[in-house]
Amino acid sequence: MNKFSIAIHGGAGTILPALMTPQKELLYRQALTDAIAAGAAILEKGGSAIDAVEAAVVSLENFPLFNAGKGAVFTNKGTHEMDAAIMNGLNLEAGAVSGVSSIQNPISLARLVMEKSGHVFLSGTEAEKFAKLQGLPFQLPEYFYIEERYKQWQDLKDSDSYQLDHTDKTEQGEKKFGTVGAVARDVHGNLAAATSTGGMTNKKFGRIGDTPIIGSGTYANNNTCAISCTGHGEYFIRAVVAYDISCLMEYKGLSLAEACQMVVQDKLVKMGGEGGLVAIDKHGNIELPFNSEGMYRAWQYAGESIFTAIYK
Repeated sequence: MNKFSIAIHGGAGTILPALMTPQKELLYRQALTDAIAAGAAILEKGGSAIDAVEAAVVSLENFPLFNAGKGAVFTNKGTHEMDAAIMNGLNLEAGAVSGVSSIQNPISLARLVMEKSGHVFLSGTEAEKFAKLQGLPFQLPEYFYIEERYKQWQDLKDSDSYQLDHTDKTEQGEKKFGTVGAVARDVHGNLAAATSTGGMTNKKFGRIGDTPIIGSGTYANNNTCAISCTGHGEYFIRAVVAYDISCLMEYKGLSLAEACQMVVQDKLVKMGGEGGLVAIDKHGNIELPFNSEGMYRAWQYAGESIFTAIYK
């Protein structure tokens, strides 16, 4: 019988033990475990990879220490602008949203865009109109308010600077790319990927990163792999990271590990791009490469324990 596997991330960056309290580390690890468990519960029953990645990302969106959903960072205007994407490797169908402010779970809206809209990518207030027609839950601004995020924005709001989800000020500066994501292979051999983010603290001009861009931050193809990225989005867009890994596998015959190594540790580094990703291939093999100091991550193979990790 085919076996399932699933992997998730909660962001990458300058994540060091010295910058983490034991209590906070426990919270992060529990949130990662809960998200894997949410997805694995579906896969164990023979459910689909697309259902599993959505469930895992919803769990991460509902956890306020990650920069997605409830924990989304503040824009320069003091609002929240969230992006998300989902892709089904079985048929290459995809859905994405950007610049939504009051949707409780943007990943669920991306799923409905894929299945119900006839389109791939919706944005802003019009995407929210579609969400209302579909009966998705909305929340008031206070639901998304997290004191730590608000303080980050207060430090920056009168400047031209932005932050990639920094949470502590250190001499080196702590950079955390707080996007969340999941990839899975179900027992039927189908792959799926899902990614969600709150973007950059103090971002202006409706900036959009790689998360909702199919092929850059999110991609799935049953013939090759499923990918969900986290990092400095501008570089991931320019490098078309997720699709590049799939292409190296499809056209050059590289393994998932070889393709991830080439893109994350070589191509991105040469460009100056920092971050990482979670990936799974058609055989269920998992890779979790990153070129930053750390990446919140967790994974599980069928019949095995859940593993969580944060540091290198």
